[in-house]
Amino acid sequence: MAARRIGVEERRARLARRHHLAPGSGAGSPVEAASAIVGLHGTDPSSVYLAAGARMPAAEPATIERALYEDRELVRILGMRRTMFVVPLDLAPVVQAACTRAIAVQERRRTVQLLTQCGVADDPAAWLAALEEATAKVLATHGQGTAAELSVHEPRLRTQLFLAEGKSYAASQSVSTRVLAQLAAEGRIIRGRPRGSWTSSQYRWTPIEAWLEEGMDDLPTDTARVELVRRWLAAFGPGTAADVKWWTGWTAGEVKRAVGKLGAVEVDLDGATGLVLPDDLEPVPAAEPWVALLPALDPTVMGWAGREWYLGEHGGALFDRNGNAGPTIWWDGRVVGGWAHRKDGEVAYRLLEDVGADAAKAVAAGAERLCTWIGDVRITPRFRTPLERDLSA
Repeated sequence: MAARRIGVEERRARLARRHHLAPGSGAGSPVEAASAIVGLHGTDPSSVYLAAGARMPAAEPATIERALYEDRELVRILGMRRTMFVVPLDLAPVVQAACTRAIAVQERRRTVQLLTQCGVADDPAAWLAALEEATAKVLATHGQGTAAELSVHEPRLRTQLFLAEGKSYAASQSVSTRVLAQLAAEGRIIRGRPRGSWTSSQYRWTPIEAWLEEGMDDLPTDTARVELVRRWLAAFGPGTAADVKWWTGWTAGEVKRAVGKLGAVEVDLDGATGLVLPDDLEPVPAAEPWVALLPALDPTVMGWAGREWYLGEHGGALFDRNGNAGPTIWWDGRVVGGWAHRKDGEVAYRLLEDVGADAAKAVAAGAERLCTWIGDVRITPRFRTPLERDLSA
């Protein structure tokens, strides 16, 4: 039997409906918005809010902040591709076991190596372990704290690591950066409410039990990887094995094993071999035309390695050299331009192709709504792209 064909138009329809971007498909909560795209990209703090807001027509920044820090229904975690994500609580143990656990092993090895090179202690591994335990106790006692605040109670956190001494790019780094990141990667602490506005990245650290009362569930790695691929296919499928490999950051072998255990079905993506869940073969009807202004690093634009079917030839203007996406404008399932937030508060934008009068009018209205939604804060993406820089000038 020939493989089921899923063409570009149907892929765009799936994207529109499942990512809560089509008219009438908005998410009812930040948790629903995050679940729909397997987590909100969290490297850039403002992107978490903008990505959730784009999928929740009636939401305000305070709605997302409440879900993060008051209701504590979402949590920040280092995960796929060694990248920060904000995920629902039920997904955190899956990401931890599927991705973060391996990162923690690598980072501990790297930190011990740095401590050895810098001559910090006779037994760097033991010194690091003791400092981690002391830091965890300080957090348990005080409930939360920034790196600077924790260093008051545990002075060893101020220890400086001198990197690349004698080189033009020599620098120093406080050991607190690596210790706190290590504890987080091992699922013992998390990044809590930041200092400042929702664009701030200076987080207060908090014991994991403040979000997950029983701590992080310890899932088998293989089980977690199968579940993570299942969730990705439910949100982004159809996709290729190469898409899964890129998105997760796993090896080809790890992807193959997870896909095999899941029982994913092969489909025809206009000549390429795609994958879908066994119960996801029914046709998806087209959505009504829609417009969306998505933020830098939005999970939809970053969801696949093969992006031609929705990005076209606009990658050079909308991505930086390291593959980080800037703010994008979407019309009816494809990227048609980009936007930027200027210092005076204006949302400036540029269409990179002729989309017709109706679409252009919808984009203008979307830019005006976004300007109002952002309010008094100013958004500057952490990774600047050619078009975003040009529009910001």
